[in-house]
Amino acid sequence: MAVAVRRSIGRQWWFHLVLAVLGSSVVLFVVAPLIGMVVATSLSDLSAAARDRVVLESIRVTLFAALWATLACTLVGVPLAYLLARKRFAGRSLLLAIIDLPIAIPHTVAGIALLTVIGRGSWLGQAFGGGLVGTQVGISVAMAFVSLPFLVNAAREGFEAVPIRLEKAARSLGASPRQVFFTVSVPLAWRGVVSGMSLMWARGISEFGAVIIIAYYPMTTPVLVYQRLNDYGLSYARSAALLLVVVCIAVFAFLRFLARPAAQQREDPDA
Repeated sequence: MAVAVRRSIGRQWWFHLVLAVLGSSVVLFVVAPLIGMVVATSLSDLSAAARDRVVLESIRVTLFAALWATLACTLVGVPLAYLLARKRFAGRSLLLAIIDLPIAIPHTVAGIALLTVIGRGSWLGQAFGGGLVGTQVGISVAMAFVSLPFLVNAAREGFEAVPIRLEKAARSLGASPRQVFFTVSVPLAWRGVVSGMSLMWARGISEFGAVIIIAYYPMTTPVLVYQRLNDYGLSYARSAALLLVVVCIAVFAFLRFLARPAAQQREDPDA
């Protein structure tokens, strides 16, 4: 009996070791390029980038364009996510596929497709007196198109995790569907919603292909990095890229902290 237990423990130890090695390789794959960029960038170059008005303006445009896209899509994406989580209807699978479509479409193709809707020759462009090309609104539209699936899918999973019996209990007590949505469903699914918002925001910040077709100016930081790489070389582009990475990591870590699981907060005495 004791021998069998020792063998079982030994097999578990080797299995967990293999899992740790494989998992570490994934982490290394993600972290190694970032560490390489940090090591290759001197403090003087990073400080110069932090004082460069063009770089700072590009970061401001990038962060706020992605933020406006996220907030606008939250107003329409969260209700859609709730319907997808709670309702079963004909064409639901097709609708889910359509929502995921921007992930599969090459983003330069997405930018060209958007030009037919918000370009100067489109009906929307004529309504806005020249279209949204070359504007911050156009940048936000491009970011929203490619990143909306992350918000809808994460919010949908958050609503699916809310027990239906709680919503039915609220309805039995006289709450209207609107009251159930705002007082039961959203409060219980808010971490999924916040997670989806942070993923959409982060994906919007990183967008290059669709944005560069819609608006080369005003420059977002990914477009600026591309331009400096072409015009001045790697060292000029690397410092601007690293500065954006530092800003994004700080904000993204804060959002992840907000959306951490409730069980983890209970374990944390300071939470």
